[in-house]
Amino acid sequence: MRVTHLGHACLLVEIADTRILIDPGSFSTGFEEVRDLDAIVVTHQHADHLDQDRLPALIKANRQAAVYADPQSAGLIAGAGADVVTTVAGQRVAVGGTVLTPVGALHAINHAGVPRCANVGVTLRAEGEPTLFHPGDAYDGEPGPVDLLAVPVNAPWAKVSESIAFVARIAPVGIIPIHDALLSVPGRAMYVNHIVTYGGADLTLHDLAHGRPTVIT
Repeated sequence: MRVTHLGHACLLVEIADTRILIDPGSFSTGFEEVRDLDAIVVTHQHADHLDQDRLPALIKANRQAAVYADPQSAGLIAGAGADVVTTVAGQRVAVGGTVLTPVGALHAINHAGVPRCANVGVTLRAEGEPTLFHPGDAYDGEPGPVDLLAVPVNAPWAKVSESIAFVARIAPVGIIPIHDALLSVPGRAMYVNHIVTYGGADLTLHDLAHGRPTVIT
């Protein structure tokens, strides 16, 4: 598996000869230049996960890519020039040699002034490859055993103790920090250190903030 963190919540995952882009949002950079995609996945409608201004050009440049989105985002994407498959927890789909399994239903609770929206995370599984879970903006998904967890580091809806508990519950072999655009460099380092130190024994950190493609075995 080769993974590139394109900023905030956006990951480009190359697995089993497929190229899958997850959560191309407004805080992410460079995703609009990605080509030869097999799938685009959107976990929920918030702008930092779904950039409605840049998405149409991405879809146009990747006509062959299937687009998968939670029920509410699917409606927003409908006019972007692609047929959209609505993701529902547990309803697996095959993208080449990769099995994409939607996980969860709702965004984490922010506060009373912000209504909850749909949020459907995703696991990626392929024979002989590590398994990856991207939760979107929720900590309550049940992906089953996974090797790699993309863990939100910071958000208005999160605190570090919840990130730590999430990692401990899922018990991955390694973590990829995501959802970090609101943090300064030293602030991010502090959050990540807390999560790695207290999230579980022998937890491997794959810090991809450098933005370069990285092979994870």
